[in-house]
Amino acid sequence: MYAAWYEQQGPAEEVLHVGEMEMPVPGPGEVLVRVRISGITPSDAKRRRAYRGQPMGFARIIPHSDGSGVIAAVGSEVASSRVGERVWLWNAQFGRPFGTAAEYVVLPAAQAVPLPDHVDFEIGACLGIPALTAHRALFADGPIRGQTILIAGGAGTVGHAAIQLAKWAGATVISTVSSAEKGEVALAAGADVVLNYQREDVAARIGEITRGQGVDRIVEVALGPNMQLDTRTIKPNGVIAAYDSESEAFPPLPFFELMVRNITLHLILVYTMSATAHEQAIAGVSAALEAGALRPLIGARFPLEEIVQAHQTIEHHQHIGNVILDIAG
Repeated sequence: MYAAWYEQQGPAEEVLHVGEMEMPVPGPGEVLVRVRISGITPSDAKRRRAYRGQPMGFARIIPHSDGSGVIAAVGSEVASSRVGERVWLWNAQFGRPFGTAAEYVVLPAAQAVPLPDHVDFEIGACLGIPALTAHRALFADGPIRGQTILIAGGAGTVGHAAIQLAKWAGATVISTVSSAEKGEVALAAGADVVLNYQREDVAARIGEITRGQGVDRIVEVALGPNMQLDTRTIKPNGVIAAYDSESEAFPPLPFFELMVRNITLHLILVYTMSATAHEQAIAGVSAALEAGALRPLIGARFPLEEIVQAHQTIEHHQHIGNVILDIAG
C-alpha cells in the first residue's frame, strides 16, 4: 500500500517519507479500513517533532489519528456485515504505530464509527479529535440548554465544532477570536456574539452582554493566558473546561477565588478519556451529524504526496479550518 511515515522525529521536510509499505492485516476485534481522507491535527505535528519531549514510541510511525473511509475486511470477533460500511476514525495512531496517512489502516472496531450516507468523507475525517474534544468540553458536566457558553478561539477546529454543538443543544454562544476574518467564521458557525480580544475588553463586554451575571461554562483553548479572564467571567458554580494551554504549561491558579464560587476546572485530553466518556461523545457527535448540525470547515486540502506541505501548513498557522489529505480518489 501507499503510505507516509517517519522513523525519527524532527522537521516535516526532513523526516517524512512517502512510498510503499506492506498491507496491514486485521487481528481479533479489529477492522481494516480503506482510507479515503486523513485528517491532520496539531497534535500529529507535535508528536512528529517531539513536542515537550514526546518519545517516538515505535521504530516507524504512519501519522494521523483522524480519518474516514470504508471497511475493507474484518478480523475475528467482528461481524462480517461491517465490510463495506462507511466510517469515521478516531485515535487511530494513539498507542499504535500506524495511523491514517496511508491507503489502509487497521484499528479496533470500536474506533471505526458508522458515517451517515449523507455525510461526506471530508467531514468524517475532521471529527475524531476536534469534535470529540468539543463535545466533552461542553457536556461532561451536564446539559447546557438555556445556558450561556463562552467558547475561546471560535475559528479553531475545536472551537468551531463547539459552537455548532452548543447551538444544536440550545445554548447561547459568545466566542472570542483574534481577527475579523475569524469572526466571520465563528458567526457562520452559529455564534450569537463574537468578540475580538485584540480590540475589545472581553471581560467588560461579557459583563454587559450577561448583565453582570457571567457565563455558565467556558470552553478554553489557552488556559494559562486566559485564566484571569475566565475567573472574572465565569458564574458561581460554573465550569471551565480546558483542552490546551500551549504557551503556558504551568498556568497560575487563583485557587481561593475559584473555590469560594465553587468553580469546576475540567481538563480534557481526548486521547486518554475514559471508555464511557468516548462512548458519550461519539453518540453525541453521531446524533449531531444525523441532524445536520455539525459541519467542520475545511481549511486546506492536499494529496498524500504533499504531506510535508500539509504539516507545514498546520505548524505555520497558514489556514482557518481543518487540514486534510486525499488518500483515495
